[in-house]
Amino acid sequence: MLKALLELPRTVWLLGLVSFFNDSASELIYPLVPLYLASVLMTGPRALGIIEGIAEATSSLLKLFSGVLADRLRSTKRWVVGGYAVSALARPLFAFAASWQVVLALRFADRVGKGLRTSPRDALLALTVDKTRRGLAFGLHRTLDNTGAVVGPLLAAGLLAMHMPLRDVFLWASLGGVFAVALTLAVREPAREVPISAIHFSWTLRGLPAPFKRYLAVLALFTLGNSSNMFLLLRAKDMGLPDYQVPLLWALVSFTAALFSIPLSALSDRIGRTRLIVVGWLVYSAFYLLLGINGHPALLWPLFAFYGLFMAATEGAEKALVADLVGRDVLGTAFGWFNLTAGFMLLPASIIFGWLWQSINPLTAFAFSAACAFTAVLLLQFWVLRGDASK
Repeated sequence: MLKALLELPRTVWLLGLVSFFNDSASELIYPLVPLYLASVLMTGPRALGIIEGIAEATSSLLKLFSGVLADRLRSTKRWVVGGYAVSALARPLFAFAASWQVVLALRFADRVGKGLRTSPRDALLALTVDKTRRGLAFGLHRTLDNTGAVVGPLLAAGLLAMHMPLRDVFLWASLGGVFAVALTLAVREPAREVPISAIHFSWTLRGLPAPFKRYLAVLALFTLGNSSNMFLLLRAKDMGLPDYQVPLLWALVSFTAALFSIPLSALSDRIGRTRLIVVGWLVYSAFYLLLGINGHPALLWPLFAFYGLFMAATEGAEKALVADLVGRDVLGTAFGWFNLTAGFMLLPASIIFGWLWQSINPLTAFAFSAACAFTAVLLLQFWVLRGDASK
């Protein structure tokens, strides 16, 4: 395994390090936003649902836009550099937010940056390695990304333990962003081996393979039950977890994901993508159901570690499956549709989840998410590839 990792191209490692520094900055802020909204701005789950839903949905539209243009222009680097730069500029400004509407605007700007870079970056990763190493490459990227997501919350917890005000903690996010943007400048644009004919965009996905379209439909159903992770942190806080432990809890998720992303994603190169994704989605369904039922804060730690296994099993395999299902000439467009589907559904998912939580009870919201995931498992297993276990 170590030899295979060291043989991965320089571009894969560079993009992984970019994600490490970017997520160190992003996850420094991410687990603190629900705390900031609740304790400083005095807003509840509905406002959080609106903020996350709008921000992620807008980001998703841009992921499609940037993916399509990356294919047409045969260029990925410019989108990667620009996207990380926009996010790096937006994050420290959370320190000056005086209302939830300003938080919405800043989350929007941060997600614009993510929207511009994600699909071209995923296409760049897929173009850099052959099919037999895609799971490993995406697994390495997710490992470094999640390692950064451990560093960020740990830094946040340390600063909070030192009684630093939330607004001052947000300013530390500028450092990781600077390093991330600097590293993107060293990434090399790959040459595309297959000549690309004129690509005509279609909102009906005309020209893309039928299994890929079915995959998107199932992904949409799963994501309808996959609302913002901030609700998980809000649930932990409501169950009595001290504020300073909230970022530590999220660091545990990222640590578990970082620990298992490489071996599990590489496993998908051997046993097939769908088998691994099915297992991951089942873990997700069980986690949400148990978190909705659980009322003891001590059980949060093993439960959130369990959630990290879901992330490790699915994040790399889901993207590798996209690259397996389409041709090289439309990788940017395919990842655009994948990211659009996964992100745009966060708008109804977050709004529905927040409404169920506040209007009925948390268990109803978490049970709804678990049911969506379990139904998606059945469709992925028996409908998407229609018996083709090689994927």
